[in-house]
Amino acid sequence: MPYTATVSLLVRLLYGGFAWFVLLFVVVPVAVACLLLPGLNRRRAVARWGAATVFKMIGSGIEVRGEPLTEADTAVVVANHQSYLDGMILTAVLPPHYTFLIKGEMARVPIAGFVLSRLGSQFVDRSDATNRHRSARRLVTAARKGRPLAVFPEGTFDGTPGLKTFRLGAFRAAWRAGRPVAPVVITGARQKLPADSWLPRPGPLTVEFRPEISAGEFSNEVSMMRAVRRAILERLNEPDLDEPDLDEPAN
Repeated sequence: MPYTATVSLLVRLLYGGFAWFVLLFVVVPVAVACLLLPGLNRRRAVARWGAATVFKMIGSGIEVRGEPLTEADTAVVVANHQSYLDGMILTAVLPPHYTFLIKGEMARVPIAGFVLSRLGSQFVDRSDATNRHRSARRLVTAARKGRPLAVFPEGTFDGTPGLKTFRLGAFRAAWRAGRPVAPVVITGARQKLPADSWLPRPGPLTVEFRPEISAGEFSNEVSMMRAVRRAILERLNEPDLDEPDLDEPAN
């Protein structure tokens, strides 16, 4: 193996190992706090501190662009999905009153599933049409009650750069409830923790808050979804991989 390749591999191994050490060093106390602390807001505040601390300690403090959301905001946050880091990234930059919608498989992941449950995350089961419709009704109800929600409408990610098909559920909920959507663009996460690797790499992380998009400007949820998608693509610097399946049941 050439010398430069050997050095590059060594740096990746050292940095990746250090990043995992930092993650465990912070996540274990956060998990204990989530177990013991009363009050959802307290637990979420601890998780927000923990997520921001991890990224700062590994040299990837998150650069925030645009106008960040505040405790007074109730817009439905819609972000692109690049990496397993995305949930932590949004946790670090969103106000703690936001509830994350997460795919149901995460509930079975040791430690992570427990912590997410204690943080009030809502698990979405897309295994069949009945569960998808049930999840859709919950989304609409939550939106109408003014609960701030954060969603990754692509539902998944892989190593191919680009914005994948959006599921309509979050947009249908926002449009029916008359709630604005706040597009959020995450960049750097795909490079920092690629889909085919468990070793984080050095590199910057950026979150950009785009202007909110009002539900009242659109005649249906599809038009609203397309506007949000355009707003994300304008800043993502990745290709548009697909057009949404407009007949797909809400997630």
